[in-house]
Amino acid sequence: MQPDASALMEKIGLESPLIGFYDAPEVEPFEPLVVPEPGKWSCLFAYYKQWLCGKTLHITKDNFGCGGAGYHICGVQTRSREDFVRFLADEEGLKSSHALMNEWLDSNKGYMQEHGHILVGPANEDQYEYLKSMTFLVDPDQLSMLALGAQYDSAPGDALPVIAPFGSGCMQLVSCFADLTAPQAIVGATDIAMRQYLPPEILAFTVTKPMFERLCCLDKGSFLYKSFLERLKKARKGKDR
Repeated sequence: MQPDASALMEKIGLESPLIGFYDAPEVEPFEPLVVPEPGKWSCLFAYYKQWLCGKTLHITKDNFGCGGAGYHICGVQTRSREDFVRFLADEEGLKSSHALMNEWLDSNKGYMQEHGHILVGPANEDQYEYLKSMTFLVDPDQLSMLALGAQYDSAPGDALPVIAPFGSGCMQLVSCFADLTAPQAIVGATDIAMRQYLPPEILAFTVTKPMFERLCCLDKGSFLYKSFLERLKKARKGKDR
């Protein structure tokens, strides 16, 4: 059962919907759906406004929108490895050499689908068993609150609770996590190729299910109910978020 995030969202002042990444056997529970136009390139984040309207993006191995999502999420290679490396390193300038780009691709195996449908859109409580990650679309203040929340139950010897890995926007939703069963968060939406689809003040804070559950359990002993946060809210009072 999906934990209740309403108290957390109220405390951090988040009004936009949580965005879930689901790998599910059926699509009907996620309706209304939107799909990429077959044969036409489209970024996963181009559906941001659709998410705000309650719609869920549906992608499959046969229709995934862009080559990056096809490769890293659906396991579909749309061009040769050589062409892919040339595009990323030379045309887009994302790594300083072909060798480094090849090393990076080798180290990122991509997400392995469990079912036939990838769905990205507003959190669906009834489909929590199929959730792989949850994304908070946040401003810098809210990002700092969630990043602090991710540290709340983390010990020095634990895996890093918050990371900011290199990767495409869609990768940062799922395939940049080494272990989706570990409590971890990614500071995402740092891919400049997809940022045009978001308001300039918005970043993504994407968490695994275990981290989502931790954040929803932040109690009254946490910073959410203490003076630092109240001072921040007071400083921002009267300013547009």
